[in-house]
Amino acid sequence: MAGLVLPAREQLPTPSSPSFPTQLPAVQDAIPPLPMTPPDSVQSTPNIEKSAKSPIKLALKVLSTERAGLAHLENLYQNNLFAQEALSQAIDQIAATFNNGGKLVITGVGKSGKIGQKIEATFKSLGVDATFLYPTDALHGDLGTIKQNDAILMISYSGSTGELLALLPHISDNIPLIAMTSHIHPSSCPLLANRGNSLLLPAPIHESEKTSFRISAPTTSTTVALALGDALALAVAQKVHTAMGQSSAEVFQLNHPGGAIGAAAAALVPKPAAPVSMSDIATPVEDATFAIPKPGALSLTGIDVLQAAVRSPRGWVRISPIHIMAPRRVQQLQDTAEIISCLHPAVIEKQDWISVLGSCPVDEAKQWILNMRKQGRGRTFLKKGTVLGIVDEKNEVSAVAEIEDVVGELPEEC
Repeated sequence: MAGLVLPAREQLPTPSSPSFPTQLPAVQDAIPPLPMTPPDSVQSTPNIEKSAKSPIKLALKVLSTERAGLAHLENLYQNNLFAQEALSQAIDQIAATFNNGGKLVITGVGKSGKIGQKIEATFKSLGVDATFLYPTDALHGDLGTIKQNDAILMISYSGSTGELLALLPHISDNIPLIAMTSHIHPSSCPLLANRGNSLLLPAPIHESEKTSFRISAPTTSTTVALALGDALALAVAQKVHTAMGQSSAEVFQLNHPGGAIGAAAAALVPKPAAPVSMSDIATPVEDATFAIPKPGALSLTGIDVLQAAVRSPRGWVRISPIHIMAPRRVQQLQDTAEIISCLHPAVIEKQDWISVLGSCPVDEAKQWILNMRKQGRGRTFLKKGTVLGIVDEKNEVSAVAEIEDVVGELPEEC
C-alpha cells in the first residue's frame, strides 16, 4: 500500500468486535473496473488463430479476466478502509478462536463449497484447526460439529444461498460468523441480516461472469474467493505462530513431510550432527611413534623421546609395544639427558590404561568419569594423566586418549 495514508485508528468504525454497526459511514460502494488488457503475447504470437471463436483466444481471455479480478480484489483491500478493517477483524477473530481451543468451521455449497474445502486444507497445513461442514449434512445430524468456542466462515458469492440461510437459525448468536460474499456492506448481505457477532469479507469481481464469458459458470468469482481465503489463512497462521515463538514455515514443514514439498523442505533442514564419539577424538595406536635410542647408545633418553614426539602426528610416543607416553607427560620432561625406561613415572603400561568403548559418546564418557570421581571411587585410577584405551568392535585397544581430552584439565592434586 505504498503512498496510502490511513486515518488514525479512532476515525475508523470501531464497533464491538467482531460485529459491525448497522449504520456505517458512507464509503465507495464499488471500485472502478480495471481495464482487461489481454497479454501482449496474444497479439504477437502468429500461431494463435485470429477468429474470435478460437478456443485458445477464449482460454487466454479467461486468464486475463481472472487476473483482472484479482487485481480488482487487491485494489479493494488496499484502498477501501471498510474492507481493510473487516479483514483485520477476521484475522483477529480466527486467531482468537484457535487460541481459545476452538476451530474454524468452513461451509459453502457447490463451487463455493469446493473452494471452502481447499481453504480448510490450507488452514490445517499451516497448523490452524479447521474443518469443512456441508450445510445439508449439518441439518441432518452433523450440526454437532459446531462447538460453542468455534467460529464459522460461510462462502457464498450471492450471499443468499438457500442451504446456508436454512442453517443460520440453528447456529447460536454467540458463535462468530464471517461471510465471504460479493457484497461490499453487511447491510446488503442476506446472510448477515439481523445477526450480531458477524462480519463481512467482501469478495466482489469487476464484472459478472455472464458479461465476461456469456456463461455464468463460477470462474472469476471462485478465483477471487480462493485468493482471499489463502490470504486469510496465511495471515492468521503468522499471527498465531509468531505469538508462540514459531514460524508458519516450520509448522507447515512439520505438517507436510510427504511428497515433493516435504522432500524439498527436508533437504533444506540441516541434519543433526551425530554425537562425537571417543573414536573421533582418539589417536590410533599405530600413530604413536616409537622412541629409538641414538646409534651406539645403550639407553633411551629424554631427547630421544622429544624427537619421537615431534615426528608423532599428535605427540604420542611408544617406549615398547605395551608402554606409552601421553603428550602431556612428554611436555613435562625437563632433563633431556634423563634416562627413560619402562619404569619411568611418565611411562604408562598397557595394563594401566582405562578401557572405553570407541562408540561411546564423549559426553557420556565425561559424565561417567565425573560421577566416578565425585563418588570417590575413581580417584585412584581416573587421576590426572590417565590414559584411556579405546576399544573397537573386536574388543581390542585400537586407539588412545588422555583423560584431559574428555573432562578438561584436572588440578594438580588429582
